[in-house]
Amino acid sequence: MSDDTAEVRIRDVLDADLEAFLAYEHEPEAVRRSRFTPRPRDAFMKHWRTSVLGDETCLVQTVVAGGEVAGHVVAWWDGERRFLGYWLGRPYWGRGVGTQALALFLALERTRPLYADPFHANTASVRLLERHGFQHAGTLRHGDDEHVLLVLPAQPAG
Repeated sequence: MSDDTAEVRIRDVLDADLEAFLAYEHEPEAVRRSRFTPRPRDAFMKHWRTSVLGDETCLVQTVVAGGEVAGHVVAWWDGERRFLGYWLGRPYWGRGVGTQALALFLALERTRPLYADPFHANTASVRLLERHGFQHAGTLRHGDDEHVLLVLPAQPAG
């Protein structure tokens, strides 16, 4: 992607998108920033086809930038909390793609409060969520790693 102003849209996930998602999940700098251990191909495909796409309570969208698959945004239930997560390919970082994609997704995903838990040192991800109204609500541990718990609160009635 060479144009920083490329059109960003979201759409339903196609099975063919999973190959791009897999490649992005294995990108070394993304792994370092997210502190997420990438899954081997077969485990990745099984997880996506059964636990994500196969779960009717998940809302998941492919992010398309300049006509190319740039990543995904997903919301899922963890107990009583609805979480949001996203993953963008490195070529799309720092170009406003995440900002636009998250705005589009949040217009579809209306559950509030909505939570996110990026790795504490992933300051770009934390800032992106804060720009969309997420507020600090504490910390969580995933294994040895500390993650920031952010919440997009319910809007006051009015």
